[in-house]
Parts: sequence; C-alpha cells; structure tokens
Amino acid sequence: MHSYKLKELAEKLNAVLVGDENLVINSIASMSTAEQGQITFLSDKKYQDQLITCKASVVVLTEESLAKWKGAALVVTNPYLAYAKLAQLLDTTPLPAQGIASSAVIADDVVLGRHVAIGANSVIESGVSLGDNTIIGAGCFVGKNTKIGANTKLWANVAIYHNIQIGDNCLIQSGAVIGSDGFGYANDRGNWIKIPQLGRVIIGDHVEIGASTTIDRGALDDTIIRDGVIIDNQCQIAHNDYIGEHTAVAGGVIMAGSLKIGKYCMIGGASVINGHMEICDKVTVTGMGMVMRPISEPGVYSSGIPLQTNKVWRKTASLVLHIDEMNKRLKSLEKELLKVST
Repeated sequence: MHSYKLKELAEKLNAVLVGDENLVINSIASMSTAEQGQITFLSDKKYQDQLITCKASVVVLTEESLAKWKGAALVVTNPYLAYAKLAQLLDTTPLPAQGIASSAVIADDVVLGRHVAIGANSVIESGVSLGDNTIIGAGCFVGKNTKIGANTKLWANVAIYHNIQIGDNCLIQSGAVIGSDGFGYANDRGNWIKIPQLGRVIIGDHVEIGASTTIDRGALDDTIIRDGVIIDNQCQIAHNDYIGEHTAVAGGVIMAGSLKIGKYCMIGGASVINGHMEICDKVTVTGMGMVMRPISEPGVYSSGIPLQTNKVWRKTASLVLHIDEMNKRLKSLEKELLKVST
C-alpha cells in the first residue's frame, strides 16, 4: 500500500495546500465512506452539504467550496481530474503477472525486453517481440510476429493474433480479442465464400481496450487505432476501421467496416455506426446513436429515443407508424389550399 504526506500530494497535483503538510494519506474513498487517513474529492458543488458529515482527513476541492470545509484540503481548479491522478498514485490493483511462470510456453526466438512478466499457461509464439516492463497475464495468447511495446499490460485470457502491432503504455482487459478475422465473404449463388483477412491491427501508444472487446484485422489494409484512444467493454471494431487520436468509445458500440473516425470524438454506449464513411474530428454521438451517414461538422448528434412510460411510448409508436399517411394528407391539403388562394 502506498502512502503520501499531504505536502507530496500537493506537489504532484500542483494544488494549494491547506492544513498540516505532514498529514499522512494512505487511500482514497468517496465522501460518504471516507475515514481518517483517507482523502476524498468534491467535484460538483451541489454536493457541498456532504462536507458537514464527511470524515476524511483531506478533501480535494475548488476555492469556491473551501469555505464549506473546516479540515485539511488540497485546492485545485478541477477536482475530478485531481481525483484521477490521486487514484493512480494510490492504486492498489495487483499486477496481471509477476516473473515468468514455469507453465508459460514461449518460442525460442521470442525477444523479451527487460523486466517482462508472463503469467501461467500463456502462449507466446515465434517471432514475437515484447518491450521492457510488458506484462502478459495468465492464459493469454500472442500470435506469430506480433510486437508489443514497453510498459503495456494484458490481463488474463487476452488473445492477440499474428502480425499485430501494439504500442507503449497500453492496457488491454480480460477477454479482449485483437486481430481476429473481419466479416468478409462473397456470395456464390447462396453459398458464402470466405475472404481471407490479410491485413493487420496497428494500435498506438497509451491505448486502453476494455474486457471482451474485439478488434478485427483488416481485409487487405490495416485496422488502425491511434494514440490515446480509450475503448470500453464489449465493443466491436470491424475490419479496416480507423479511430483517430484520443477518441473515446463507450460500452457496447458496434462499428461496421472501413469506417474512419476522427480525433477527440466521443461515442456513446450502444451506438451503431455504419461503415464505408467518415466522421470528422470532435464529434459526440450520444448513447444508442444510429449513425447511418457521414458527419462532416463537429458537434453533438443524437438519435436514440429516451425512455417513456409504456402508455406514452405506445402512442408515440402509433404516430410514427402513421407518419407516411399523415404526410400524404398534409401534402393533399397544401395543394387544396394553394388552389383556393389562387
């Protein structure tokens, strides 16, 4: 367990320190559960009343909220960002593996960097290169000629196919599959003829991929995930897709093939995006968005229907089913009105 003096945390967060600089902090907790020796944060001033009952030794907050708190504090402009950094400093998550397990199967020509760890029953095939401090969890598979950069972590049961490139400082959660075949077939009079998928998956630096997410290899060209992209659990990224730098993809998103998504986009959960088109930089698609056409202007786009009571939804659905009929009647009335007015 890590512990820090308050002075050290203030320096790391570039925060203004209020209170005893030698106070020792050993963990982080929510405002409602924090105890002595712990630090918490207030990111939304509408919860300021909780400061009255909060038992934490230190609260991270803004200058505006400081007057509501009588104890030690770290004053910052963005408490939620400070919380993220604190959580990294006080992280208690164990490593996916330590050392090289005797049950790991490693080809003779694998290139291992310094301080590489490989968990039990993992298979590392011929031609693979693992960078310094890379950790491969238990039960993983890394296919032929794949290259994984430094400081990258794979949790248990990740499958990385052949000829894949993964950059530095990446994190891949359990059950993810990188480089599986894209969905490519030709139809021969009702019979599906498989098209071998000959491209690769290229993943940049500082990319995070959630549990049970699949990223298909390209058919001929590569599937590319650029630096800083974060992808949540159970997403499907199809063959030849391109995701630009620092884009965030929430859980359950499905992307069809040959889709290009720009930089700094945010894709809401359970969205479905058509393939063979482009979405520009700085686009936000809210949850359950159905993206059928290219997007060429930055902004926020929505198409999911918010939840209603069943009674209201049935009325809405009935109206939707009659839109075509109502449209025809409206056009007919417009024609009649035009005749009368002339």
